Amino acid sequence: MLKKITTNFNSIFCFILTILLSTNIKAAWDDLNMTEGVTGISKEIFDLHMLIYWICVVIGLIVFSIMFYSMFAYTKKKNPNPSTYHEDTKLELAWTVVPFLILVFMAIPASNTLTKIYDDVEGDINIQVVGYQWKWQYKYLEDDINFFSNLATDWDEINNKIPKGEFYLQEVDEMVVIPVGKKVRFLITANDVIHSWWMPDFAIKQDAIPGFINTAWTVVDEPGIYRGNCTELCGKNHGFMPVVVKVVSQDEYDVWVQGKKEKALKMAELTEKSWTVDELTQRGEGVYLKNCVACHQVNGQGIPGIFPNLAGSDIVLNNKARNVEILMEGVQGAAMQSFANQLSEVDMASVITYTRQSWSNGKNGDGEIIIPQEIVDYKNKVDL
Repeated sequence: MLKKITTNFNSIFCFILTILLSTNIKAAWDDLNMTEGVTGISKEIFDLHMLIYWICVVIGLIVFSIMFYSMFAYTKKKNPNPSTYHEDTKLELAWTVVPFLILVFMAIPASNTLTKIYDDVEGDINIQVVGYQWKWQYKYLEDDINFFSNLATDWDEINNKIPKGEFYLQEVDEMVVIPVGKKVRFLITANDVIHSWWMPDFAIKQDAIPGFINTAWTVVDEPGIYRGNCTELCGKNHGFMPVVVKVVSQDEYDVWVQGKKEKALKMAELTEKSWTVDELTQRGEGVYLKNCVACHQVNGQGIPGIFPNLAGSDIVLNNKARNVEILMEGVQGAAMQSFANQLSEVDMASVITYTRQSWSNGKNGDGEIIIPQEIVDYKNKVDL
């Protein structure tokens, strides 16, 4: 029996030694270990994590060393007469006081770090983050910038029709942009179900809960692109909600802010443009692929019993007014949410026109299109 135990122990030891001598040990360790991050607070959390980790390692080594020594040193064969040892007050005090002191030693730096983490004093830049199924909305409160960030991975990659790219399910059409060296505060909530905004390089993970606002903050000193995810199971396409933050210099940030404001002005001007069917359909296809395809599918057939088909739908074919109403106000008691605050007037008109013209709907329906001004009029009528 002892020989078998020794053989197994030697095998385990050799396996561990092989791993430790591997040239890829650091890479393997980094993959398994907590992310160190690129902010002061993330590095402080990492250092605290490693401190407690090594304390636990030392305690484990001491405890298991004593345990294994006792198993082999005090066998019945070596000690046929058991000890009459009963109690030792000093020893009992020692194994009570020492763990208490260790906990106090760990609690002091942990409390200091937690105090910094929950310092939600207003930042230089304040961004409201709103989770939707299945995308994120970002509102820059000081600059009146508002946009949605959608998954940008090609659906052919998702459906295994083409090879997967380097950033599969980790790429978006609109990145969050923040400047280096500035305190950025995130006010995190949700529109529908519970989500969770996770950015490991910033040591941020906060639940996005409808009706509540959780806060987090960061100061990033290293320019770059950082990626995270939604980490709360939030429905069918939970894995399609990446978080991508681009950190740039202050000058680049100022240019980006100005560009977003100019884009908003141009979008307002497009509302008054005279649109052709082809222009609306072409633009609407892109809007559909970003916002609608997850439920209604590329072919418009939906998912039977869950998400209704748009191809051949009587509402899409012949009921223009109801078609607009559903997208603007959603459907109570169903998964269909309102897109009135998610899409611009131009994008709303485009995607409705696209669905009414695609998958043979254009041939079989009334053929009517929606222009952006009709969406403006609808919003004014129902005060959306």
